[in-house]
Parts: sequence; C-alpha cells; structure tokens
Amino acid sequence: MTQDTQQIDWSSLDLELAAWQDAGLTLPLWWRDDDAIAPTGALDQLSALSRKLGLPVHLAVIPKEATLSLAQYVQQHPELIPVVHGWAHQNQAPEGEKKCEFAAQRPVEDSLAEIEQGLASLSVLFGDALLPIFVPPWNRIAPTLLPWMAGVGYTALSTFTPRRLAKAAPGLEQINTHLDPIDWKGSRSLVPPARLIAQVSDQLRDRRLGRADNAEPYGILTHHLVHDPAIWQFTEALIARLMQGPGQVWQFDTRKI
Repeated sequence: MTQDTQQIDWSSLDLELAAWQDAGLTLPLWWRDDDAIAPTGALDQLSALSRKLGLPVHLAVIPKEATLSLAQYVQQHPELIPVVHGWAHQNQAPEGEKKCEFAAQRPVEDSLAEIEQGLASLSVLFGDALLPIFVPPWNRIAPTLLPWMAGVGYTALSTFTPRRLAKAAPGLEQINTHLDPIDWKGSRSLVPPARLIAQVSDQLRDRRLGRADNAEPYGILTHHLVHDPAIWQFTEALIARLMQGPGQVWQFDTRKI
C-alpha cells in the first residue's frame, strides 16, 4: 500500500481532537517500537523521525540477541529509550496455541529466570539508560508470573489494548500500547487508514468521556524492521496530529524505581 497521507480522510480524528481542545484535556502519549537487536538503516529512520516529531521511542530490545553496537548507538541517540523485550523472542507455547514466550505451560522458575536475566544483561549493556519496563513478545505473558516481576526488578509491564487496571500486580504498573498500524494477518503493510483512524478516534472518545483510563499513556506500537513507506508515512502523520493537538510526551516516573 502506498496511499499518500494527504489523500487520507482525517476528519473524524480532527473532530475528536477539537473536542479534546474544547474540553481542555491533555493526552499523555508514548511510542514503543519492538524487536531491536542492532543498528540498521531502519533504526536510523526511526531515530530521525522521533527527533522530528519530538516524541521519544521506547525501544524494546531482545536481550539474548542485543549487541554492543546497539548500546553504543542508543548512547548517541537519547531519543531512544531501551526497555526489555522478553529474553530470546522465541515461541514457547504448545502447538495450536497463540505465540507466547512466557506461556502458562512453562515452569514458573524457568520463565522468571529468563525474565530476570533479560533485565540483568540489558542493564550491563545500557546502564542507567535502561528502563525496567517488561515487554513480553507478542504482548502475551502468563498471569501467574506477574506477582513475581516487581521482586526481580521491574516496575512496569507493557502489552497491547487499553488496560483494565493501573497495576498488573503489586509494584508493577500497566503501561500498554493501543494502536498498531501493521496488518500482520494480511498484507503486512499498512492497515487500511480509515480503520486505523476510526480506531484511534473511538479510543480517544472513550477517554474523553471517562469510559477509559486517560491516566494511562496512549501508546503507538511500531516495528521499525518491517516498515514499508506506507507504514512510515502514516505513523508520522498520526503522531504529528496528536502532538499538535492534546498530545503531551509521557515520561516514565523513575522515582518509583
């Protein structure tokens, strides 16, 4: 798909953003991008777009594969904020089940060992730049693991879809993402823009009307390694609109660490 963003009908979102402005509301906004392991041309493009838009990217790094060159790159690009993306990004779910690295069928001790190892190894690579936010691959994790995660050093969990509770477990904030522009089950290019615009408009309306939690930062989820021009262009146009409207950059509260 190569639809020009200038030809996209943004009117429904523009009306919703105007309603936010009329109500004097602000939207805490964040950006998460998954699957980083090394510097690439796509990472250069992500970094440049982040600077252009004025919105940092929380870079979900796969610990087992992460390279020293990525750590050096991030050190030179403060707009990139590393977080922990599972351990090896390998499916451990039984055949026929949805993909999940930390599936309910695995022994809790095995999963927790990898979850802790991921934080430890990336802490060595990235130092104080690393935030103790855990992003499970495929946005799935066995609920039985959550009560243990604060104890191994995490302060937040990030998956997908609006959160139901502010905390996933004691000491563990839930900070999700809400919009993914990639058509994973179809073209693997951009989801039809009208569908994406309707989705974000509905989600913002629910927040404005108190039907959803507007204290949770609204999250854009991307995967820079698989973006085509249509995905890059839509992502830029959407974030620019949000930032020009009620969007305000969300920052992780490190005082809770």
